[in-house]
Amino acid sequence: MKFVDEVRIYVKAGDGGNGAVSFRREKFIERGGPNGGDGGNGGSVLFVADPQLTTLLDFRYQQHHRAKNGENGMGSDCNGRGAEDMILKVPAGTLIRDTNTGDLLVDLSEPGQTFVAAKGGRGGLGNMNFATSTRQTPRFAQDGTKGEEITLTLELKLLADVGLLGFPNAGKSTFISRVSRARPKVADYPFTTLVPNLGMVQYKDNLSFVMADIPGIIEGASEGVGLGHQFLRHVERCKVLIHLIDLGAEGEGREPLKDFDILNRELEKYSAELSKKPQVVAANKVDLPYARERLEPFTEALRERGVAVFPVSTATGEGLQALMDVAAEVLFTGRTDKLRVEPPAKPAKKVAVAKVPAKKAAVKQAPAKKAPAKKASAKKVAVKKAPAKKAPVRKAPAKKAPARKVAAKKVPAKKKAAAAKKVPARRTPKAPVKAKRKQGRRS
Repeated sequence: MKFVDEVRIYVKAGDGGNGAVSFRREKFIERGGPNGGDGGNGGSVLFVADPQLTTLLDFRYQQHHRAKNGENGMGSDCNGRGAEDMILKVPAGTLIRDTNTGDLLVDLSEPGQTFVAAKGGRGGLGNMNFATSTRQTPRFAQDGTKGEEITLTLELKLLADVGLLGFPNAGKSTFISRVSRARPKVADYPFTTLVPNLGMVQYKDNLSFVMADIPGIIEGASEGVGLGHQFLRHVERCKVLIHLIDLGAEGEGREPLKDFDILNRELEKYSAELSKKPQVVAANKVDLPYARERLEPFTEALRERGVAVFPVSTATGEGLQALMDVAAEVLFTGRTDKLRVEPPAKPAKKVAVAKVPAKKAAVKQAPAKKAPAKKASAKKVAVKKAPAKKAPVRKAPAKKAPARKVAAKKVPAKKKAAAAKKVPARRTPKAPVKAKRKQGRRS
């Protein structure tokens, strides 16, 4: 069955029936009065989510849907028959948008959910409804209203819990065929999967979940390369994403780490919310000899980023149970501890931080030692050169110094001589006076 996940359709609700203009005409009854009945209501267009459907293929070939109109009113107080509603079944997870405005009208994400896309017209009233005491013979009736019409865009997003991502031929179809009862096409060439596949996984303790396998994504998918990234809408509802890395990929520029970065960039270009979902990284095809050689460098590279890698082999079943346990833990409990590992680069960074200041100190001390040496040599040069230039300047004041000293000595000599002459003159008369006073006191 062909898979179709986006269509555009036109829906038209039924018109309401017109009211009747009629009068009672019977034998021996001259003026029976009005007896025109009302018109019936038109049918509405409803969408119902059906969990048994997985594609919009039916709407690809029939794009116009019109509900029936209501019947017109009749005489003898007979009302017209109302039309039945048109019910359109769509897969669960269908988005209904207004094509003209692009607005999202409803998301039919739950089975049995109903949405009225176009409401039917209301039937008109017959003339019997307009009879009054002053207007006993109304000769008019009311017409029915028109039903709504609208152009809609139906977009399908599969309801899956776990989504598989990866490059073409990475082993996604083989993986879903081993863990579920899905039987997608498996071949040894790229783009084997052209449409999404759903599989019911029966887990432990009577737990189950739905897994979705989408076509491969390559670099430039956001620009339309390959199958584009239009199928990524089917994993937007997933709570966990399993990223399969092809360790055995051959070709120019194909490396596991490069493939991992390319796919994450494409996810971010499509939707920032999708790129932030929990992602379980699985390194596939470890059963190949040359794939084992790529496993260790790829694991170490992601370990530095703090991302855990789970080696698996979809061909032999190696590591699948451990991978499913981690995916189920994230899905049912919401814990993502096992998806992260402690990067070994943290202690290395601490050692590097400790060494860097030591190097910086050594660099700082080296110029510190050389700087004084340069300054000392500069001073020595200055000291040696300064006296050579200032020698005659210092000798000149040396000659003037004795002249100043001689003048200084002559001045105090005159003062001392004058003082020496005055001191004996003052002291000579005082000595006998004191002696006489002493003698007089004694006598």
